[in-house]
Amino acid sequence: MRREAAGAAVRGGLALLGLALLPWVLGGDFYVNLASQVLIYALLALSLNLLIGAAGLTSLGHAAYLGIAAYAAAWLTGNAGFGALPAALAALAIGTASAAVFGVLALRASGLGFLMITLALGQIVWGVAYRWVSLTGGDNGIRLADRPAVLGFDLGTPVAFYYFAAAVFALAFLFLRRLALSPLGACLRGTKEQPRRMAMLGHHVWMLRWIAFVLAGFWGSVAGLLYLYYHKFVSPQALSLQQSAEALLMVLLGGSSTLAGPVVGAAVITLVKNLVSSYVDRWLTLLGVIFVAVVVFMPQGIVPGLAGLLRRLRALRPERAGAAPPRAAAGHEAAP
Repeated sequence: MRREAAGAAVRGGLALLGLALLPWVLGGDFYVNLASQVLIYALLALSLNLLIGAAGLTSLGHAAYLGIAAYAAAWLTGNAGFGALPAALAALAIGTASAAVFGVLALRASGLGFLMITLALGQIVWGVAYRWVSLTGGDNGIRLADRPAVLGFDLGTPVAFYYFAAAVFALAFLFLRRLALSPLGACLRGTKEQPRRMAMLGHHVWMLRWIAFVLAGFWGSVAGLLYLYYHKFVSPQALSLQQSAEALLMVLLGGSSTLAGPVVGAAVITLVKNLVSSYVDRWLTLLGVIFVAVVVFMPQGIVPGLAGLLRRLRALRPERAGAAPPRAAAGHEAAP
């Protein structure tokens, strides 16, 4: 147990060091901005994985919380005269409250019914953003004058914003990891695998799933704030069905059974969209080929698939030669 904890601490330290050194390794502003986008979508995918991986609930409307928080912060800052911090806190409250209400509606069903209800709720939010022009600006969206300053630090430069996004992402990752290892995380996994048995043991299955839904909405709202501060603009595209579907693909591509899976899936899809598309015209076809290949050869996702492959490779290696057996004493034969 201690060795596992030490190994996890070492891996966490190396990950934080990698995040800190990444801007200096990447160099140009374009790649630093690309890394910031990966972190934003990785946070959105992690928040969705709280539903899929832990509670076994597949949502097709998760981008609604990203969009609600982004719209709320942009409107409160630009139209209501709020400061950056009060607007951010209010936007998180609005996004989380929306998740609480939507959770009550969506958790009336499970499986395909839950999927369709979340899809319908997401489309309702998208329709409001698209049609309520006086509030949301319609297709024109809402622009943010500038990125806010956090604790006196200006986020206007790509490197400064990257470090801010990395700090928020690291905090979210640590929270979700701690949640996964907590009794609440164990209960959530139990509702995914054996809901009837969990109910017989006295657990409130609906309440556990609702808590997961609200927490997922909160972290999705945090991703919405980062999205707004990065683009300095929000439009109905931020909460469209395409955005929700991409978040779902990120989780499934990387692997919903691990925390690293959604991060890897977000990195793959974001890089293909923003980097590979500059060189390959049919990048959507390439993305489809990648997804089909993962489904065929790594059904559980990239991270679990690579972990299983590594275990098999280790099992094929010849065992290290152990200590030579003791020689028999003079005049005596070794026991058979």
